[in-house]
This record gives sequence, C-alpha cells and structure tokens, in this order.
Amino acid sequence: MNKLATIKGRISTIAKGAGFIDDPDPNKDSIYIEPGFLNTALNGDTVEVALKEVSSRGKKEVQGEVVKVIERSKTAYVGVVDFEQETCRITPDDKKMYMRIDVSKDGVKGLKKDDKVYVKLLPWTDPKKNPIGTILKVLGRKGDNDVEMESIVLDKGFAIGFSPEVEDEATQIGLAGKKPSSEEIARRRDMRGTLTFTIDPHDAKDFDDAISFKAMPGGLYEIGVHIADVSHYVTDGSALDKEAVKRGCSIYLVDRTIPMLPEVLSNDVCSLNPNEDKLSFSAIFVMNDKALIKERWFGRTVMNSDHRFTYETAQSVIDGDASTVDKYSNGIQTVASAEAGMKYREQLTVLDRIAKVLQKDKFHQGAIEFEQDEVKFRLDDKGRPVGVYIKPRLDTHKLVEEFMLLANREVAKFIFDSMKKKGPRDTGAIYRIHDVPDKEKIMELTIFVKALGYDLRSKAGNVTAQDINHLLDQIEGTPHESLVRTATIRSMQKAIYSTKNIGHFGLAFEFYTHFTSPIRRYPDLLVHRILARHLHDEPFRDNEIASFQKIAESSTQREIDAAEAERSSKKLKQVEYMSTRIGKAFDGKISGVSKWGIYVEENESKSEGMINFDNLGNDYWVFDQKTYSILGERSKKRFTLGDKIKFKVMAADLDKKMLDYALYE
Repeated sequence: MNKLATIKGRISTIAKGAGFIDDPDPNKDSIYIEPGFLNTALNGDTVEVALKEVSSRGKKEVQGEVVKVIERSKTAYVGVVDFEQETCRITPDDKKMYMRIDVSKDGVKGLKKDDKVYVKLLPWTDPKKNPIGTILKVLGRKGDNDVEMESIVLDKGFAIGFSPEVEDEATQIGLAGKKPSSEEIARRRDMRGTLTFTIDPHDAKDFDDAISFKAMPGGLYEIGVHIADVSHYVTDGSALDKEAVKRGCSIYLVDRTIPMLPEVLSNDVCSLNPNEDKLSFSAIFVMNDKALIKERWFGRTVMNSDHRFTYETAQSVIDGDASTVDKYSNGIQTVASAEAGMKYREQLTVLDRIAKVLQKDKFHQGAIEFEQDEVKFRLDDKGRPVGVYIKPRLDTHKLVEEFMLLANREVAKFIFDSMKKKGPRDTGAIYRIHDVPDKEKIMELTIFVKALGYDLRSKAGNVTAQDINHLLDQIEGTPHESLVRTATIRSMQKAIYSTKNIGHFGLAFEFYTHFTSPIRRYPDLLVHRILARHLHDEPFRDNEIASFQKIAESSTQREIDAAEAERSSKKLKQVEYMSTRIGKAFDGKISGVSKWGIYVEENESKSEGMINFDNLGNDYWVFDQKTYSILGERSKKRFTLGDKIKFKVMAADLDKKMLDYALYE
C-alpha cells in the first residue's frame, strides 16, 4: 500500500458505513472509503482524506481514509427509540446515518419504545463507540401522521414554528402594515384602476403574484405581472430576514405547508388577497398579439385584485362553460365559483392566446418540455390516504407560468444590462442558472434509450436542447414515456442560484432569475432588493456582493433539502396507501431492472415497489445490463424496462418507506 496526498471535500456516506469523496480531477471517479475508515465522518461533513494506493482483484486503485472531520454538516437527527438492556438507542430516520445514537441516562426518563425523538449529537471522536446525543424534543409515537410529517421536516434541517422574536416582529408588522399608508401609496405607481386578478391552486393561502390587463390603442395590451412586495416589510438584517435566509424557501408536504415567513405575513399582509389594497413590485409590459414587447417598466406599485381565480375556474371561464370546473377540480369547486368570473372571459382569452405565443417562441428557441404527471392524495381527518388522482395540467397553469417566466427573464436582463453599463466590476446580481448537461451522463442516457429503441442525437456526450426535444417527441404516448422523461431529467444538471450568469439551458434563456415568489423563496426577495438598487442607480459594497454568492449557494441547498422533504412525504403516503391493500392486484409498469429484481410503478398512485427474484416465479433469472432486462433461463421469459405488468402487494414497510410486490399470475 502506497500513501499518496490528502484532499479536502464533502463526504457522502451509505448505510453500511462506507463513503465517497470526489476526486480533485473531475475526469476521475469518486474515491471510495471502506467501512472502518470513516473515523466518525458523517454524510455531508467537510473532511480531510488521506489517499492510498491499494491492490484490488489484481488492479491498483486509489482509496481513502478520513483523517480529520473539519466541519459537521448535520448535528441533529430524528429517530425511533429502542432499548437494549439499560441503554436507550435511537435508530435515525436518515438512512445515510450508519450509526445508532445512544442517549445519556438523564434524557431517557419517560421515553417508550417506538417513540420518535429529535436528538442533538454531542461531540463524537471515537469511531469504535456509538455517538451520544441529548433529546431536543419528543415528537410522539411512530406512525402518527403529525409526528411523521414533523420528523420529515426536522430531519431535513427545517424548523416547524418560529422563534418568539420572529413571531413578535411579524405581529408588529401585521398590526402596522395591514393597510398601506397614503404616504407609501403616493410614492408608488397606482394600478388600482386596472383590472387585476390572481390565479392559484384552490387551496392556496399565500398569493405571491397577480396579473393585470388593459387593452390599449393600436392592438396593444398593457400586461402587468405584480408580485407581493415582501422586501418592503422584511428588511435586510431583521430577525425575519435572518430566519428567511436560514429556511431559504417554503416546504410543501402532502398535507401541509411549512412557510418561509410567519402566516401573518405570508397569508395576510404580503398576500395579494382580493379586494384589498396591496403593495407590490411589478414588471409591466406593453405587448401585441404576437407577444412582442414594445415597452417595459419595473418598479414599486400599489394594486387591488378584482377577482381570485383558481386554475380550474379560470380554465372553465376560458372554455366558456362554467360546468367544466367539476371535471377539472374533481368536484371540489362549484359551478357558481366559475360563473362569478365569467365577466372576465375576454381578458382571460387574450392572455391565454399571448401565453401560447410565448410558449411557442420558447420551444422554438430550444426550451425543453419536461411536463410530468403529478399525483395528489385525498386524505381523511387523520391524514391517512383514502384516494389518489392525477392533478390535471391545464392551459391556465401554462398561462400563469409563461407570464412569470417573462417577468423573470426580463428582470434578469435588466439587471445584467444595468451592471454592464457600470463596467466590468461586479455590481450586484443573483441569477437562476442551468448549465449544459454532463457529457458522461448524456452518454449513459444515449445507451439507455437506444436499448429501448429510441435515438438521442449526441456527439461524444455533447447534446443540444433540440436533440433532447427530438427524443421526447419520440417517446410521447409510448409505454416508456414516463421512464425516459425521468431518466432524461436525471441526466440534466440541477438549476442553481449564482451571481455569475451562464444562461438557462432548459429554458433556452440567455438571462433568467427568480423574481415572482418572494413569499416562498428567499432568492426572489433578494432579487427585489437588488432590482430596487439598480433602478435607483445605487452602488453595492464589496461585502454585499460576496454575501449574495453565499446566499445563492445556501438557497440552492435549501431548495434541494425542501424537495427531498416533499418527496419523502409523498413516498410515505404512497406506502401508507398500499399498506391497506396487501394481497390486492394492480396494473403497473417496470420502472427499474437490477441484479436482484425488478422495480414496478403502480399506474394510478405511482407507488413504486420491488419484485425480487423469489417473487417472480420458479426460475433462475439473469440480469442483462445492456438491454435493461432479466431473462428466465428455464422459461425464457423476459422482463424489460417499461413492460406492462400485473402484480400484487406483498408487504409495506412504513419505517423504510418501502413496498414489496410479487408477480400476479
């Protein structure tokens, strides 16, 4: 064994106690750290790793050993209580936490087996002993819906409630800011005389955005995108601001929202509720029927929403038939609610027409269409899933989306142009960027889709948005559509926040930012402040510019954490849903193939489970990686990725959020 250099970086760990760290050379594979050589390093920690050259199966390879934990990524864990003689041990929900946590005796009083707790890790330096923790909070009994949802949120590092200091600051703003003062209104462009409405989900309580419409001479239209002026209320450096930075975004679980801001702000003071004067930050465009922008204006406004549409009621108005709301909303909304908005049909129809032009232009420029079905659960009063449905994707969803994309794009371009006028030095910006796909992942995707009979036109891993759209066109309506879309998304880079603009590959935009959701995303709130500074030609200090990049990085990570929490809550409900259907048969499709079995996704709930080889029938199964299939040596029966399959539910593990299926014969 030859010792090499040491490297520093973030470590990834797995349940069996092994780890990986990226090689400094981006062209090389990650460096493996065997079990026993983590030396107390936990997933996400910043570590120093000593590299060593070892012989493995006649070949030399580089492995690592952690020699120092520089910084802990996570110091608190949610887990389930168990007792081993006199010792209380916590099994963490986080499956990348490979050690159980012992609780000091003074923290055990009153705890019962299968309680869920939130534990703070004490300094851990001896890898031969379990880490020790102290109980921060007893959450309740394992399996209780509220307990499980709180567990998901806490385990991702988010807080459920707000500190007294933050709540008090929000309450004071609520008392003072419910109705804008005449002095504040006088400083703003008054949009209260222009037709304005919101279009949101039927159960939404925080209304970030509104759209205004006014017909003008010469076949032109003034279309305003009005965004809640959160930056007027949440000031830089305040307790509210510090908490919002820490959270980064709101979290949308299956049955609840964990807001970035206290409800007095998110659902009341800042929310663009109908028939109330509200402070807003607006992007106003004069456009024609071909979506060509003749004029644009950015600035602070005061507005009053004339009507609150849901996506379903707005769609029924565009249809000209209020009764269609029943079909779109699964009977949740009434015909009367749609009829109330019918007087705005002409304006909605024009907006819909222009939005379709914007969408067409976007795809013509090379934007990628990644629409996927979204599963929603009907829950009983205890949070248990009793039904499932696919959320329809309506033209009104696309209408709102296109005008929000327009505002985000134009704000980014304005900020970029403003910076350019001031010279080469950075003067303050934050963008939403999306890099070109990783070559290696594209090469893997090319092989994957070729095995399924499709063609991705790529050259040595280089691919254009048009090439990806060509692939998506091929698979539309086929049994492989969902699988290939998912695989394609996974081959893409993640969109992130940055102070450096490189454009947005997926949207085919040269400039893009997030401006339209400051109630639920911190970067949007920051962009409002930055835009206001550029509008008034105010300079940025060096320390401010440096802080923007730190916020961009932390906001990107919080977005990832929130998405993982949302997926975890959905997975829990899928497993709960199937747990009451043990022994029943369902239709699905093969969503994955491996050397130990096949993964199957149920058609309606999208609940994924595994059929291991023992539950596939009496045969010896051979895995063929090249064709993503398995073949029975005796029966010659083949199961291939994307195949339709009938299966029955064998078992559901709520702790691991896993389902076991068997072939139905």
